[in-house]
Formats: sequence, C-alpha cells, structure tokens
Amino acid sequence: VTDFIAGSAAGFAGKLLDYPLDTVKVLLQTQSVGANVDSGTVLNKAASSTTLIIAETSPLGQPRVVYRGGLHCLQHTINTQGFFSLYKGLSSPLLGSMAENAVLFLVYNSFKRLLAGEFSPFNNAEQYDNIINNKEDLTLLQLSIAGAGAGAVVPFVLTPVELIKCRLQVQNAGSNSGFRTYKGPLDVIAQTIKTEGIANGLYRGNSATLMREIPGNAAWYGVYEGVCKLMIPEGGSKADLGTSAHLIGGALAGVAYWTAFYP
Repeated sequence: VTDFIAGSAAGFAGKLLDYPLDTVKVLLQTQSVGANVDSGTVLNKAASSTTLIIAETSPLGQPRVVYRGGLHCLQHTINTQGFFSLYKGLSSPLLGSMAENAVLFLVYNSFKRLLAGEFSPFNNAEQYDNIINNKEDLTLLQLSIAGAGAGAVVPFVLTPVELIKCRLQVQNAGSNSGFRTYKGPLDVIAQTIKTEGIANGLYRGNSATLMREIPGNAAWYGVYEGVCKLMIPEGGSKADLGTSAHLIGGALAGVAYWTAFYP
C-alpha cells in the first residue's frame, strides 16, 4: 500500500511539472503537419490546444516551420493562447502518470524484496530488513534487474494512456473545419475499442513500449541507485541521504533514460 501511494504521489507531482514541456515536445513533433489551403496559408493544429495556428507557406507551397525551437514554441504558445493552454488535456495523462508510477514503485520494490531473499527458505532476516529499510543495498546489477522487471509490467498501463494522450493532442491536425474527432479521454477509449478493438487499438504499439521501458527502467534505476550510492556519506547508508541527493539522482537517471532510448 505504501509503495502504491508513494508512486501515485510521485506521478501526480511529476506530471504537473513536466506536462508543459511534453506539450511543447508534441507541438514541435507535429508542426507543419497541416495541409495547404488558399490565400497562401496553412493551418496547423497546436497539438493539445483547440486554437489553430496560421503559418505562411514557402514559395513551393510547403508549410514553413511554425516554431524555431523549444523556447520559441513555449513563448509563442503562452503569448497567443495563455499559460494554461500548456495544460490542456492534462486530466488523462495525470491519472495515467499516477497509475504508471504506482505500478512502477510497487513492482520495483517487489522485485527488490524478491532479490533480497524475502521468499527464500535460506533468507537472512536481518539482511533483508536492512535492504528494505535502505541501511544496506542490493548490487547495481540486481537493482537494474528490478528496474527491468518493473519496465516489463508498466507498459500494460502506460500504452493505453499514451495512445489516449497522443490522439487528443494531435487530433484534427491540419483541419480548418473545427471538427473534433474525440470529445475527451473516455470518448477516445470508446471509439478506439469500437473501431479497432483492444489488442489492435488500445494496445497498439505495446511491443515498442516494452522495448523502451524494459531497458529504459533498467537504466533509470541503475543510474539513480548508482548516483545515490556515490553520495552516501562515509560510514553512512542510503537512509542518511537528503532530498537533494535523491533529486540529483532522479534527474541524472532521467537523462540516462531518455538519452539512451528516446528513439
């Protein structure tokens, strides 16, 4: 229960912080998707927004890039649509992130307990208690294996959440009709199951997500735990680390995850 609650809280806080940047990422990835229209303009849907961005076309009739980069995209979106436009469509990813991180925490710590020997008839009770209470740790290889195990489970929660998020963010790209394919997250689920089914619809791309999450979480937890180990004071334990050490470890782990497996 503690792992589940801690994971949910972490997912909630993390998504509130990173969602504006995720919106910028999707806007950059989907810009210039629009089709040419008359008067030398192109309509390009601003991913998670309901407002159309008008961009000039080049002499060859190709849509010009609307944004020069991440900072320009962020500034343009805030100036034209307001700061809270960066949070449009947040509800589904927020709930999804809470569920994802709850599963990650729960499964990761379950694998740690398994590797610590909780279910072994030869279990050393004192060593097990020390590991679980962060006074003694598993090897980095064991921790990476636990991370990979968590990564093998979480896609079954994450894949539908990401599909819903992406379809809401990019719906109607390039359309000037104002017609919206989906009314919201529940409508995405209903329409997807009705027209595509569950396996080929909601879980489309699950294999690719598995290929990302298994090594990705092995890298994330391996780097996180490794950085934390380096910051443990002499003669101390992981339990002695402050919040800043965990933040640094998490930040570097995130860099490792996305740098290695972003494609």
